[in-house]
Amino acid sequence: MKALPKHTAIIMDGNGRWAKEKGKLRVFGHEQGVKTVRRTVEDCARLGLEYLTLYTFSTENWNRPKFEVETLMRLLMSSLKKELVTLNQNNIKLNTIGDIASLPKTAHKELLDVMDKTKNNTGMTLTLALSYGARDEIKNAVQQISAKVKNNIISPENIDETIINNHLYTHNLPDVDLLIRTSGEHRISNFLLWQIAYAELYFIDVFWPDFSEHHLLEAIKNYQNRERRFGKTSEQLT
Repeated sequence: MKALPKHTAIIMDGNGRWAKEKGKLRVFGHEQGVKTVRRTVEDCARLGLEYLTLYTFSTENWNRPKFEVETLMRLLMSSLKKELVTLNQNNIKLNTIGDIASLPKTAHKELLDVMDKTKNNTGMTLTLALSYGARDEIKNAVQQISAKVKNNIISPENIDETIINNHLYTHNLPDVDLLIRTSGEHRISNFLLWQIAYAELYFIDVFWPDFSEHHLLEAIKNYQNRERRFGKTSEQLT
């Protein structure tokens, strides 16, 4: 049996356009997108994936219309409350990356509560990227490392990939193996720039609300049929 990707990340794109095509408000697309999240999380857990990271809300998303941002925060809160039982039933541990302190207080509190109540689960780790931006993440890491250099905690010549990794939001996660983006767009959009250095990228021309288990399996099958060389030649891998 071919190996599954250890860490899969998904850019869940196209909720608004999906709704627009149906003559409905963008909010309707986000509501349907939440249902797709639940299905996909359960599918990934059932398949035996170890790590799943979802690009839930970016630092740039704060610039969207106020009503849409408020709706997204409301959906986040209601989803966390509803899905706690599902997460525990599926032995899923909830994790988060990003500037979660910038979330509304109620959403922030609910997030921490669900994380605490799932912390002992040993199955798949589900990470929500919330108020997340990869450039901010790298900037913060540089600032932390610089402060430690200034205070003689770290020597500049000893800074390596491990030290950088240890100062990223994802310090407790492995690098991404498979990155999926829906909606037909071919961009990374400031998502996990450091962590996807050797990820396999898979772009699919389907809006997120229509993403199904079939599409997930196709992405994984595509991943399994690729040769991951990590800079080596094919001959070196045999």
